[in-house]
Amino acid sequence: MKIVCIGGGPAGLYFALLMKKQDPRHEIVVVERNKPYDTFGWGVVFSDQTLGNLQVADAQTAGEILDAFNHWDDIEVNIRGQQFRSGGHGFCGIGRKRLLNILQRRCEQLGVQLVFETDVTDDRAYADADLVIASDGLNSRIRTRYAAAFQPDIDLRQCRFVWLGTHKLFDAFTFAFEETEHGWFQAHAYQFDATTSTFIVETPEDVWRRAGLDTMEKEEAIAFCERLFARTLDGHKLMSNAAHLRGSAQWIRFPRVVCRTWVHHNGHAPVVLMGDAAHTAHFSIGSGTKLALEDAIELARCIGRQAGDLNRALADYEAVRSVEVLKIQNAARNSTEWFENVARYVNLPPPQFAYSLLTRSQRISHENLRLRDKGYVEQYEDWIAQAAGVRRGPAQQPVPPMLTPFTLRGTTLKNRVVVSPMAQYSCTDGLPADYHLVHLGARAMGGAGLVFVEMTCPTPDARITPGCPGLWNDEQAAGWTRIVDYVHRHTGAKIAMQLGHAGPKGSTCVPWEGEDQPLAAGNWPLLSASPQQYLDGVSDWSRPMTRDDMDRVRDDFVRSTRLAAQAGFDWLELHCAHGYLLSSFLSPLTNHRTDIYGGSLANRLRYPLEVFRVMRAAWPQERPMSVRISAHDWVEGGITPDDAVAIAQAFRAAGCDLIDCSSGQVSKKQKPVYGRMYQTPFADRIRNEAGIATMAVGAITEADQVDSIIAAGRADLCAIARPHLANPAWTLLEAAKLGYRDVPWPVQYLAGKNQLERNLERERTMAAQAAGLSPLEQANQAQGV
Repeated sequence: MKIVCIGGGPAGLYFALLMKKQDPRHEIVVVERNKPYDTFGWGVVFSDQTLGNLQVADAQTAGEILDAFNHWDDIEVNIRGQQFRSGGHGFCGIGRKRLLNILQRRCEQLGVQLVFETDVTDDRAYADADLVIASDGLNSRIRTRYAAAFQPDIDLRQCRFVWLGTHKLFDAFTFAFEETEHGWFQAHAYQFDATTSTFIVETPEDVWRRAGLDTMEKEEAIAFCERLFARTLDGHKLMSNAAHLRGSAQWIRFPRVVCRTWVHHNGHAPVVLMGDAAHTAHFSIGSGTKLALEDAIELARCIGRQAGDLNRALADYEAVRSVEVLKIQNAARNSTEWFENVARYVNLPPPQFAYSLLTRSQRISHENLRLRDKGYVEQYEDWIAQAAGVRRGPAQQPVPPMLTPFTLRGTTLKNRVVVSPMAQYSCTDGLPADYHLVHLGARAMGGAGLVFVEMTCPTPDARITPGCPGLWNDEQAAGWTRIVDYVHRHTGAKIAMQLGHAGPKGSTCVPWEGEDQPLAAGNWPLLSASPQQYLDGVSDWSRPMTRDDMDRVRDDFVRSTRLAAQAGFDWLELHCAHGYLLSSFLSPLTNHRTDIYGGSLANRLRYPLEVFRVMRAAWPQERPMSVRISAHDWVEGGITPDDAVAIAQAFRAAGCDLIDCSSGQVSKKQKPVYGRMYQTPFADRIRNEAGIATMAVGAITEADQVDSIIAAGRADLCAIARPHLANPAWTLLEAAKLGYRDVPWPVQYLAGKNQLERNLERERTMAAQAAGLSPLEQANQAQGV
C-alpha cells in the first residue's frame, strides 16, 4: 500500500514504522508542518503497562525509549503544608522532543519518508494513496474538513493551564496545591530527563481571571507561578519553551475531543483519525500519548490480521479502539472534573484529600491501591477507623472503610452498608406480615449496618399499588413493631422507615402484572403539584393539590411519623424523589403552578420543606432523619446537580441529617448515563458542597467500591439494592472476599463463616497460580488500568 500520515506526532510516526516493519514493500510518507526534530512541550508520561505494549509491538523502539525514560513509582500530594506518598504506581517520563526524535530515527532506519515544513490542509493532495492517516493533532484540519462525517464533539474544559518546565528534579509524580485570595491553584510535576521536569500550573477560569493572569505578560505570569509554588520549587526557576506565544495565550483550556466515527470513505483513499485528532484525554491521567501509540498498534495489528481487506481492517480498528478509548476518556473526565473542583475537596482532612486525589478517576480502587502500596492503604485505613472512634489491637486486621461505624445524632451504625428500600408489593391492606419479617430479618442478619423498609404510605390513596405497605393504623404499627423488635433482638443492625406518597404514580398494578399500568378496577384519585399523566395516554390524570389537600397530607405524614417512632424505628426517611408526590413539587418538569408553590426553586421547595419540618418536630430528636431526592432528572429543563446542592442545603437548614442521593424516574423522557457507581458523583458533590452527610446509591455492587467511596469522602453510607435481593448476607460475603475476618456473624452461622473463608482463600491462590500474573497485574488487567 501507499500510506500517507498527515502529522508527524507520536501516532503518525509510530504507525508508519510499525507498518514498514510489518511489510517493507509499503510506501509510507509522514508529512509534518514543523521543522525536522522540532517540537513543543516538555515531558510526557507512560505507565508500565503502556511500555509493555510497546515492547510487544516493536522491541527495538521500546528499548530506545526505555533507555531514555526516567522511572518512578511514587505519587506525592502536597496540601496545606502536609505531604503524602503512595508507591507502586509505575510511571515513566520522557521528553516529548526526545520521544519524537527516537520515533523519527526509527522511521528513517526502516525507510519511511519524512517530509517536514509542509502544511497539509487537504488530503486530496494525496489522492493516489491507498490510506490516509489524519494524525494532525487536536486541532486537526482533516477532521474539520470532514466534520460532517466524523461528527466531532469538542468540549473546552473549565480550567486554564500552562505547560512549563523547571530544573527542580522531582523523585515522584508530584501534585501541589496552593491557596490564594483568588482561589486554589494546582501544579502537576514530574521529571522527564536528567536535568528537567515538567511543571503544569492549572486553575479554574474564574480564579485565573481574578488573579489577573488574563492580562499578564508571559514573564510576569511565570514569576507569579514561581512565587506561588516556591515551597514546591525549592528556589528553582520556571521556564517556558513556547516562544511563539505571548501574554495570556500560553494559558489554554483543555479540549476534550470525542468523535462519533473515526473512518471516512471519501471516494478515494479512506481517511482514518488517530491520536488527538480522534480523541483527547486530560493530562492529569497522562494518557494522551499512550492512546496515540496504542491507536497505531491496533490499526497496524488489524491491517496485518485482515490482509487484503482494508475496509474490514478499518472497521475492526474503529470498533476495538473506540471502546477502549471511551473507557480511558471516562476516567479522564472523572479526573478532569476533580481538578476543576479542587475547592470542593480542600476542606476534607488532608489525608482524605490525598486519597481522594489518588482514586479520583475511579479506575484505581481501594483494593487496587492496596496492591500498589499495602503500607499506605493500611495506614490510611487506621486513620479512617480512628476518625470513626475505632482503634485496632496489635493482632487485629486494619478495618476496611466499609466496616467502620457511623454516627448521626444518637444513632450509631456498626458499618456503612445500607440495605436499600426496595419495593416488594407484598402487603394486603398495607399490613406488613410474615413476608416482610423474613425478608427484612434475613437482610438484617446479613451484616448490613442499616436496613430500610420499602416506601411506606401514610394513607391508602398514597400507595403505588394495592400491595404497598402502609402506616396509617394501629394494626400496621403492630406489624412493623414485630419486625423492628426482631431486628433489634437478633441482629446488630438498625432499621429505618421510609415514608412517601406516590402522588401521580399511584393506583397502579404490581410490576409483574403490568409495571406503571393503571389498575383495571378499584382505582383511587391521584394528587400532584400540577396535573400530569406519568405515561402519556395510559396513566390516570392527577389533579393539582389544593391547600386543603396539602394540610391533610401533611397531617397524614405526621401521624405516620408518630406511629413509626412508637414502633421503635431507629431512623426515618422522607421520600422526595422519583416523581412521587413531593418530588412532583420539586421538579420543574412536573410543577407548573403559578402560586407560591411553583416557579422558583425556593417556591417549589415550600411544601416538601413544610412536610419535613412537621415530621422532624414529631420525630424523636435523638433519632436521625434523611431525605431521598432525585439529584438529576436526566431531562432537559429538569432538576440538575446544581439544583440538588441547593435542595440539600434547604433540607439541611430544616434539620435534615443526611441526603439519600438517587436520580431520575421523574419523566419517561429521561436519558440517564448508566455505569458503575453512576449516581455517586451526586452524593460526592452534595456532601462536599452542601456540607451534609450523604448516602450513595446506584450500581454499587462490590465491597471494593464501597471502600473507595467511603474512604475518599464521596459519601458517608452506601445503599446496596439488587445485590441484597440476590444475597441477604451480601456484607458478610464481601468482607470474606476481602479476606477480613474480624466481622461478627450470627453465632448460629459461624461454621459457615469458617468454611467460606477457607474456600475463598483457596480460590484466590489457585486463580493467581493459573493466571501466572502478580496480584497487581491481575487487578490492573481487571480494571483496565
